[in-house]
Amino acid sequence: MATIDVFDINKKKVGEMELSDAVFNGEVKEYLIHEAVKIQLANRRAGTVAVKNRALVAGSGKKPFKQKGTGQARQGCKRAPQYPGGGVAFGPQPKDYNLAMNKKARKAALRSALSLLFKENKLTVLNGFELKEISTKDFVDVLKGFDVAKTLVIVESANNNLELSARNVKDVKVLKSEGLNIYDIMKFQSVIFTQDAVRKVEGALQP
Repeated sequence: MATIDVFDINKKKVGEMELSDAVFNGEVKEYLIHEAVKIQLANRRAGTVAVKNRALVAGSGKKPFKQKGTGQARQGCKRAPQYPGGGVAFGPQPKDYNLAMNKKARKAALRSALSLLFKENKLTVLNGFELKEISTKDFVDVLKGFDVAKTLVIVESANNNLELSARNVKDVKVLKSEGLNIYDIMKFQSVIFTQDAVRKVEGALQP
């Protein structure tokens, strides 16, 4: 099994922990990572743009004038696209951009992304991330101590002091372990885990 150093928030080494090779030290499948990120971004698209066609525009369906004898082109109703206030011809309609990826492949993509971080030494494990009070300065000082900037912080459960201290810090995001996702892993340059969060992630991502 792979091992990693465990630190406290003052960057003092307090021990080591074993990591599951299946989750943190497996084969990196870049094609799966790419596919998972593409699907996650596609599923964020709303696709709600729409205009009214002639069937949706309010108005009478009565013919504006009789079919024959006027010398004009025949017309069906004033809701037609050529009339002011009429429906739009071939306008945009709501579209579903959602793509699907099966559960097994999603887990494999997350394992690949975590393994990539571990192999590139972009993974840090803390024995805990408890701040005595809500303090952006204290939070930033911890990040400076580990020499990380664009960082994803994964905790095992809700941590009010930490979340409120980090919310105004640029390029930093705090997530609970169950919210871990492929896009955020790849977006940030490094990831900080608490020990308990590591165990929860390992339990969830075992093949």
